[in-house]
Amino acid sequence: MRRDVFQAIADPTRRAILTLLIVQAMTPNALAEHFDSTRQAVSKHIKILTECEVVAQKQSGREIYYHVVPEKMKEIDIWMEQFRKMWESRFDQLDNLLEEL
Repeated sequence: MRRDVFQAIADPTRRAILTLLIVQAMTPNALAEHFDSTRQAVSKHIKILTECEVVAQKQSGREIYYHVVPEKMKEIDIWMEQFRKMWESRFDQLDNLLEEL
């Protein structure tokens, strides 16, 4: 099954994992320490993030480290830009209305 970046961020746990990985690359065990769920549950989230290509792995000795692929996250920014423009336009309209009052 093909996954996309929006499936990656659909779950709060995966968003939390991404937040941790933005700071530094981490092993699955190190990631699991930050959650109340099992190591296996965290591994399933990592698998989905990897399938969505927002996280990649790098072998370092016997350990596997995961890190964010920032280029893939750009898809979210591009999609959100249309909403950002709409919000800014509406805030500008509100500013104009408030100035008239």
